[in-house]
Amino acid sequence: MSVWKSRPALRWLVPGATAVVVIGGGAAAGTIVASAEPSLPDRSAAQLLVDLSSAKPAGLSGTVVQSADLGLPGVAGLAGSLGGSAGGGLTSLIAGSNTARVWYAGEDKVRVALQSTQGETDVIRNGPDLWQWSSSDNTGTHLKLKGDAASPKHSLPSSVPSSPQDAAAAALAAIDPSTKVETTGAAQVAGRDAYELVLSPKDTDSLVGQVRLAIDAEQHIPLRVEVYAKNTVKPAVRVAFDTISFQVPDAEQFTFNPPPGAKIDEAGTKALDQADATKKGVPHPSSTAPSGAKNDPKVIGKGWTTIVSATLPTDALSELTTAGKGTGKEADTAKALLGVLPEVSGSWGKGRLLTGSLFSVLITDDGRVLAGLVTPEALYKVA
Repeated sequence: MSVWKSRPALRWLVPGATAVVVIGGGAAAGTIVASAEPSLPDRSAAQLLVDLSSAKPAGLSGTVVQSADLGLPGVAGLAGSLGGSAGGGLTSLIAGSNTARVWYAGEDKVRVALQSTQGETDVIRNGPDLWQWSSSDNTGTHLKLKGDAASPKHSLPSSVPSSPQDAAAAALAAIDPSTKVETTGAAQVAGRDAYELVLSPKDTDSLVGQVRLAIDAEQHIPLRVEVYAKNTVKPAVRVAFDTISFQVPDAEQFTFNPPPGAKIDEAGTKALDQADATKKGVPHPSSTAPSGAKNDPKVIGKGWTTIVSATLPTDALSELTTAGKGTGKEADTAKALLGVLPEVSGSWGKGRLLTGSLFSVLITDDGRVLAGLVTPEALYKVA
């Protein structure tokens, strides 16, 4: 069993199988040695991948900064002008930055505090208890997990911002024989020595030029991940620790004491089974598997050119059209964003296209949505 399967809730580690795929899959990882500073021993790319898969930090805490510039100034400007938490959140995701404090003391003791101009959002996992609280309106939710839902293989809700470990795991999962894997030397991240590992897709349909990982020389976890679009010198996405300590955080960091006047929804404190937990936003590894439903996403291809295809529900499609009767801020936001996208057409039909430096999204008039880190032409072929 790989490290990923045995401890996926951590999401701070990388699947051990990844190292096997790279070393034995034709990516030429074992022949390139890091040109490290004198203070660091040389490590090959293959050795660094093994280091990642075997990392077992007892605990850590620190500040993570995520920044993005996806080449979407028009959409970012529109989102910002809409105002509110939705508009501001979208703007920071595509052309801004987010800061989060993180604490980790075991697979069932994790805390993330996302800081923004709207306030702070805390998500705390402490054994079977899962808390989510927002300072902007002093409201929160308390879930009591049980059985399969409380097992360590469950991660925090998807609203929690990515850590360098999340980003690294996603990048390494995309490695295939067409990926060039090499090292470029040493780096300093958050005051710690690190090796740099570089992944370069060769597939011409991929918009990813390079993914650069800075791996802690002692603890072997990713301290920084930078994703570059093709033919660029500035990262489109960067997730990195600004500060980090590998001391195990105190137990009190995972104890949530509601502030005075806080409104906490305790409806979830009846021990949840997996079905209820999924409805409440606690993901399950099998939740992404196709179930046969019409609107279930389908994954097409693999590696760097993976495309996700889905069909919008009829009511959602109606709200996005000019004839739709959808009202409210969310419907208005969706219509406004769709309206700024250029119209495209082909043998597959007509639709709207959203393109950035790293990704493309095709929304067809008949309600299909296709997205990936690929060129628009790759989406047209699938459509």
